[in-house]
Amino acid sequence: MMCYPRRVLILTGGFSARILGPALVVLALATPAFSAERRVPFTAREQTVWSAPAAGRSLQFQALPLERSRQNHLLVRARINGKPALLGVDSGAPVSAIAIHRVAHFGLTPAKANGDVPTRLRINGTYNNVVVARGLQLGALNLVDEPMVAVDLGGSRRAAKLMKEQAIDGILGADVLFPTHAVLDCRNQVLILKIDPNVRGGVPGMNYAGYSRVPMSVSSGYNLYVDGSVNGRKAKLMVDTGAFATLLHQGFVKRMKIPMRDTPYSSAGVNLKQRGVQLATISRMSVGSVQLRGKEVGVINLEGLIRTGLLEASPPVAGLLGSEILQRHNGIIDFGTKTLYLKL
Repeated sequence: MMCYPRRVLILTGGFSARILGPALVVLALATPAFSAERRVPFTAREQTVWSAPAAGRSLQFQALPLERSRQNHLLVRARINGKPALLGVDSGAPVSAIAIHRVAHFGLTPAKANGDVPTRLRINGTYNNVVVARGLQLGALNLVDEPMVAVDLGGSRRAAKLMKEQAIDGILGADVLFPTHAVLDCRNQVLILKIDPNVRGGVPGMNYAGYSRVPMSVSSGYNLYVDGSVNGRKAKLMVDTGAFATLLHQGFVKRMKIPMRDTPYSSAGVNLKQRGVQLATISRMSVGSVQLRGKEVGVINLEGLIRTGLLEASPPVAGLLGSEILQRHNGIIDFGTKTLYLKL
């Protein structure tokens, strides 16, 4: 059996399920303040925890087909403790999660108090339990004793019901995407994982001709950021496949004196109260060298979802780069090289 040693990339950070009412359209599944009990972050640890089944011994990479929900989320079929599961692929979530109402169904067990993983994590001021999956299988790749935080995804479930589609069971986050050097093709809806850790180099056969290469930086909480600008002002954007649409921080838009239009919608995060959503048209917006003109974006108060220090930094984090831009511009996220590829 092939063993796959990995460094567990779970330090700080978090995610939120944000919904728009009255239609309850899910906007995103990623990003807020996220810390372990007693404010002690996860410690990076080395473990031999991944293994490929015997049938997958010769595999070096595996391409998993993704589904796109009516809420514009990318979904992957997996198995948790041998049972089929549907997970949202979320580049903005530092750690994978499971819907709290599905914990018993999948037979997940609480994290041990004397283990390497905290038993609870604080998300937006409220503690959530950490549970462990004996096996989280993605194609030929099996993650052994994988920690997942149990969260209330009730908003996502209600939205799926209204959209008449299957609700997700959880979230596949950066703690899986980074160590496997994942390549996420947002337009062609494919997730490629490195199966053999001894293989060097990137995914063979990838053709980036015609793409613009945008370097991504990684925060201490394992969120991905790209440099860009909004109406000529330099800013950073979090690359967030869990976001239904691109969202800018309300305070940033106000400071830029960009007109905003009210909507009947509101947004709610995990353990956070609902917040109103507005719309704004950005005359000039750039992501790396990719120039966008007349782009309509959502505007929301992102405090608590993105750390206040980052919202006020120089340059500031202006918001979330969401799925509609990634899909329209053939976005490919390479977690191994920390590169975002976009077509003009």
